[in-house]
Amino acid sequence: MNFPEQIKQIIKDKPYTQDNIGMTNSQVLIFEDMVLKIEKRVEWKAKFNGYKTQDIVNVMNWLQQFNLAPKVLCFCQTQDFDYLLMSKIDGKMACDTYYLENSDLLLELIASTLKKLWSLDIKTCPRTITLENKLNLATYFVENNLVDIENANPKTFGKDGFENPAALLKWLKENKPKNYEPVFSHGDFCLPNIFFKNNKLESLIDLGETGIADKYQDIALCYRSLTDNFNGSFGGKIYPNFNPDKLFEKLNLTPDWEKLRYYTLLDELF
Repeated sequence: MNFPEQIKQIIKDKPYTQDNIGMTNSQVLIFEDMVLKIEKRVEWKAKFNGYKTQDIVNVMNWLQQFNLAPKVLCFCQTQDFDYLLMSKIDGKMACDTYYLENSDLLLELIASTLKKLWSLDIKTCPRTITLENKLNLATYFVENNLVDIENANPKTFGKDGFENPAALLKWLKENKPKNYEPVFSHGDFCLPNIFFKNNKLESLIDLGETGIADKYQDIALCYRSLTDNFNGSFGGKIYPNFNPDKLFEKLNLTPDWEKLRYYTLLDELF
């Protein structure tokens, strides 16, 4: 590959593999102790405030004080691409077989991670992603046919769901949650984006949606990720005795099912 000179000076001729986990449209190269994310510039990231790669880098640097993100080793841009070189995170993904087979431990770790994020003082956080931000971006995606229906939940669109993404967007705009609980949010709090080491949180990755947002942004996507990982949707193996509702017991939280459904459906447009 034709890497920028700044990147070449660091990675040199070190071997790497390509990461195919997750839904990202970026190219991710895995080195022994580094990760390089290569992302093509797209119109919508320049059009909407807070979505440029530089905004993500700003949040990652802010998170360094809490040991919650990979270290940014180099960030550079060319005319068409952004290159973000980060330290590689040790440990196991939360969707590792070890944790899926020890679900009570997993739920304890997930709950403690969420509580840690919610405890952060957000006054100095450099990035906010409000619901209006998300709906404006969703509108752009719908109007420009960028919604990936093929990867949506089978029940979201069609006979038993919404007619199409435009219908879902209309419903989301008309049924916005009345209460807003701003916290520090990962934004895509799914099991592959959470790393544990020695049964403790090691770091978070894939921080493209990270910033101040409603508490249920993370709860909803975590609940969905837990459900999909344990019911065999990912990986193929079913863990029949797992109950995702136990997450709320670990969080000492009475679930708001309407908000959970809302933020889950909102994510279907991205």
